[in-house]
Amino acid sequence: MRLRPALFALLLGVWPMAAHAGDAAKLDILGFSKDGGIFAFEEYGIQDGSGFPYANRYYIDTATDKFLPKTPIRVRLDDEHSSIENARDKAGRDGQGVTSLTDLELRTNSGQTAAFNPVTELSADPFKVKVNPRPVFPAIDPALTFELEEIGAPASETCQNTGEIKGFRLTLLEDKPDARPELLHLDETVPGSRGCPQGYGIGAVQTFYPEGGRPVVAVLIAVRSVGFEGPDHRWLAVTQRR
Repeated sequence: MRLRPALFALLLGVWPMAAHAGDAAKLDILGFSKDGGIFAFEEYGIQDGSGFPYANRYYIDTATDKFLPKTPIRVRLDDEHSSIENARDKAGRDGQGVTSLTDLELRTNSGQTAAFNPVTELSADPFKVKVNPRPVFPAIDPALTFELEEIGAPASETCQNTGEIKGFRLTLLEDKPDARPELLHLDETVPGSRGCPQGYGIGAVQTFYPEGGRPVVAVLIAVRSVGFEGPDHRWLAVTQRR
């Protein structure tokens, strides 16, 4: 028996349809070296399109906001039967092999997550966040306001016809008299490692006050880019020693 068009349309509205979506990497803030000189985080998930598990580790020199030599560590296991745990284990072993930093040291010095906005959060402002950098009340530190602005960027050859490509500017304003916004990051070009980025949002602020050392701040930024089945989300960090 053939279904009438109206009934067929009704059934389509009731039956669940196959979901097509990009891949939003999960974020794991690993922490800092004991002296605050290095910040590390990991992103991981199942790759959009291929179905392969991946895990990427980033180790950043907080004084220069540059990656450590031989990093980032990028692992993708080209086997649908492999697990995310396998990819993460390999990324962890590879990371310790090139940095000599153990996960124990990083997590022992994890610092404080002063703000956290996952990519699923719809009510928070993705472009501005104000934090008390330490869980001390009443506060003994000036509040810190981070503001992100998306800026247009030229499209690379691989990003033609994918929509507007964007970079970003990140500023910091310390809540004290006569303070002026401080530029933390400004894209002059967009690196190819970001793919074809079309948007950004502040995802987290991590702070660390090492014993006898200068405080450190790391701003985690979600990058929305063109994916195979939908928009993908990956992570980057901007660091600064205060």
